Amino acid sequence: MKNILVLTDPIGKPSYAPRLRFICNYLMAQGYSVTVYTEKWEELQFAHSYPIIECTLYHTHLDWFIKSVWSLLTDWKNRYFSMWVQKDTERESYDMVFCTTFSTFPLRAAVEVAHKKRIPLFVDIRDLDEQVPGAQYQMHRSWWLHPFRNWYKNVNIKRRNKVLKQADCITTVSPWHVDFIRQFNPNVHLIYNGFDPKQFFYEAVPAPQFLISYIGRIYEFQHKDLIEQAVRELNISDIVLNWHTPEYRSIPITEVGEEIRRSSIILVLTSTQTHGVMTTKFFEALGCEKPILCIPSDKGCLAQAMTETNAGLASDDIDEIKQFILDKYNEWKQNGFTRQLVRNKEQFNRENQAKQFEDLFSHYTCL
Repeated sequence: MKNILVLTDPIGKPSYAPRLRFICNYLMAQGYSVTVYTEKWEELQFAHSYPIIECTLYHTHLDWFIKSVWSLLTDWKNRYFSMWVQKDTERESYDMVFCTTFSTFPLRAAVEVAHKKRIPLFVDIRDLDEQVPGAQYQMHRSWWLHPFRNWYKNVNIKRRNKVLKQADCITTVSPWHVDFIRQFNPNVHLIYNGFDPKQFFYEAVPAPQFLISYIGRIYEFQHKDLIEQAVRELNISDIVLNWHTPEYRSIPITEVGEEIRRSSIILVLTSTQTHGVMTTKFFEALGCEKPILCIPSDKGCLAQAMTETNAGLASDDIDEIKQFILDKYNEWKQNGFTRQLVRNKEQFNRENQAKQFEDLFSHYTCL
């Protein structure tokens, strides 16, 4: 039996950590034993065959505020979680620690547990503070930190980099991320995000309206102006902007594939201020072979991936955007649905990516 201890940041809406869930499901199917430790955040609305052990860190809003301030000053959250995991696993034996995070938590716990048990540490970095302006991935949950953005950002970057230098192996999500992380650790590998082929596949689903759908969070660096202008100027009654965000009409993860298939265009909002941001919805729309409208073009990794896969249009030109919508609208009027003739989508199949993780684990640990 090959035992893997997984430490991860909170698992929450809208997608409930699809990258991690697929890796865990794959490893279990291959005969591994997987145990996940995380912070208690929201009710876990997905089935899982492996234990997910949640640590309650906060009990009231005031408790959260006090501990958040104390964590900024002393790294309390990471230190407490580290001690909690070490105590709970002191009699357990593992072959490696796998830590996946969008930020800093729980990197410190991961390196301390790995050192304590004298086993390799693998780190999967899904996002970096430097990829967006103003540390906005950090700030969207913590309004009180807005006046302290630079300090908060620098503290977390320093803590993150200290652990990255100690990891035996690092994986990340785009070529830009690989190049950036390499300055801290040469053992960094690219494994893209992707799509679950059992949920995201092509099927002709006629729809009574032409839906331009956005599914996911909207951050400060993302703006709806261009798409709203394009739809307003086209002024076609059966073209509908279809928003699914955690704040407005979110949908269960089990229904996302169906929602993409009944949509005519999948909208991806990005920015030229970002680096290497390749949202999961891009890959899921690719799996469903739906036209993707990326606005504005990030002029980087995402635009390049869209060109290589013939996924749709990445643009900030309003006339080009309107023409793309019209072309797909005419296709919908004729067929009742749209289909994008994508190329090489299998490279983003999560089954292939999970195999990449397994190969790296085996290479560095002889599992």
